[in-house]
Amino acid sequence: MKQSTTLGGSPVQLNGDFPKTGQTAAAFSLVNKDLQDITLASFGNKRKVLNIVPSLDTPTCAASERRFNQLAGSLDNAVVITISADLPFAMARFCSSEGLDNVVNLSVMRGREFLRNYGVEIASGVLAGLAARAVIVLDGNNVVRYTELVSEIKNEPNYDAALAALQAC
Repeated sequence: MKQSTTLGGSPVQLNGDFPKTGQTAAAFSLVNKDLQDITLASFGNKRKVLNIVPSLDTPTCAASERRFNQLAGSLDNAVVITISADLPFAMARFCSSEGLDNVVNLSVMRGREFLRNYGVEIASGVLAGLAARAVIVLDGNNVVRYTELVSEIKNEPNYDAALAALQAC
């Protein structure tokens, strides 16, 4: 089922199917700051927050990264993974300059199929090819426990709902 979101109130079509609560998350392989391929399985049985953003080079994405970094500092057996189309170098530079070290950043530099597999590939408009803003919480078995496809790309996600879902699994 095609999903959509908005950018500045204008509809934006997305490619792929956004995950549903209760289904097992699709496997992925993305690139970390050291240009290593990192898979979903690399995180083992940790609970996961997938913070999917268009680019850390935007105010809303930067705010989201900062907020999830803050939340991640107090989590046990959990990891916050920010996924964007940014190059790994840019993601590492941003986190270094901001003093953010509680999140794992992964790029779709290799592994662009993630965007379609997770239903967040922007298919139209000025951001075509980037990811829509979304949050997906996975339990230790990679079962989807919470999803939010943010209805307006310029808005931040519901941090409290994501954290509550993470704590419940």
